[in-house]
Amino acid sequence: VQLVESGGGLVQAGGSLRLSCEASGSILRIVSMGWYRQAPGKQRDLVASITSGSGPNYLDSVKDRFTISRDDAKNTVYLQMNSLRPEDTGVYYCNVLADTTWFARSDLWGQGTQVTVSS
Repeated sequence: VQLVESGGGLVQAGGSLRLSCEASGSILRIVSMGWYRQAPGKQRDLVASITSGSGPNYLDSVKDRFTISRDDAKNTVYLQMNSLRPEDTGVYYCNVLADTTWFARSDLWGQGTQVTVSS
């Protein structure tokens, strides 16, 4: 099972980007999907997550600007980022918690995609 991310880049403050993360391989069921962000010299923080059967959760600083969504048919999670700020800069990592067999649950990470917001 692997995660493939896309959509990062360089954008000016106030701009928008859309990140995508597709999970491929042997997956029986996806439990949750989310995006984390790590700025240089800082810890990796949860930005947004979405769990089967419940609504999305967001970091306070991105509420009303970012939207997480998922397409279960494609095993893909998206993060629409609007009104971007310089402090949103960092490497964004996709995270998926999935049942890969009837007896195993895996915590999967993408390779990371750089988002840079210039002021």
